Amino acid sequence: MGGIIGFPRPASAETAGKSRVILIRDQDVIGGSGKVRPEVIEQMLDQAMTTLFGTADPISAWEQLVKAEEVVGIKSNAWYQLPTPRSLEAAIEGRLLQAGIKKENLSADDRGILSNPVFQRATALINTRPMRTHYWSGLGTLIKNYIMFTPRPSDYHDNACENLGAIWHFPQVKGKTRLNILVMLTPQFHGVGPHSFSREYIWNYCGLIVSTDPVAADATGATIIQKKRDAFFGTRKPISPPLNHITAADTRFGLGNSRAEMIEVIKLGWDEGILI
Repeated sequence: MGGIIGFPRPASAETAGKSRVILIRDQDVIGGSGKVRPEVIEQMLDQAMTTLFGTADPISAWEQLVKAEEVVGIKSNAWYQLPTPRSLEAAIEGRLLQAGIKKENLSADDRGILSNPVFQRATALINTRPMRTHYWSGLGTLIKNYIMFTPRPSDYHDNACENLGAIWHFPQVKGKTRLNILVMLTPQFHGVGPHSFSREYIWNYCGLIVSTDPVAADATGATIIQKKRDAFFGTRKPISPPLNHITAADTRFGLGNSRAEMIEVIKLGWDEGILI
């Protein structure tokens, strides 16, 4: 895969072997109206799951992740400019129900997770959000998606949100994340100021990045964003602020692999403009 662009290379976290990341793309996932096509995103998720877990069908893959008696929270992202697509949430919910999870033991939420009774009882978490540039952390990532598990998110803004990985060790989170899905359908590769959004800086990448390792998934997405920035601006344009939280999630908090040599990226589907 080559080096993760812009990342330092300190000693890696203690992880067993390489992390497997599935990058799947389908140019038909976004329809002519700009809306996500539910049947296509479900097919993408299914193919990613069977490839990641080596199963003949997607339900068997989900059955490897969860037991029927579990309580599952889908940690989504509700930012109005680039939310987790409802069609993706529905595809995840549908497969979990088919894997035996009871409807009353399943919920997708973002800003209400601390008061959500399903999340309060959750034994398993599915983590999904779109990738975008972010004023405080450089990028809005899967690692950062858990910031709503703290009642004081601003406590984690110091030094480019370097300590976000600590949240993953909270009792309501630690050891519960079974799957991470980074949404790269229309990622945002540049922004100026807090809560910045411009359609000039998004593009139809039409991808999903799926892994049990959130750090490896984020590092893979970050490489794509960095290459898009460089291509768009015609010069080296580092992500800013630096992605301290991704490196620290590996080297300090032991959440996964951030170094390219420790990540195996399996590419499926449309490869034009893949940037990795």
